[in-house]
Amino acid sequence: MAELWGVPDFRFVMIPHPLANLAPDDVDRRADELLGKVLGLLQKGQPE
Repeated sequence: MAELWGVPDFRFVMIPHPLANLAPDDVDRRADELLGKVLGLLQKGQPE
């Protein structure tokens, strides 16, 4: 998707789907699993 927008090096975090049918505890577990990736992305930032 980022390549279509003209920013092929855009960094992002993907979350596995589906989400809509997850129980709140499962959503929390997914968020916990992705927290390290999100923090890493925030620390690195986007390429210039």
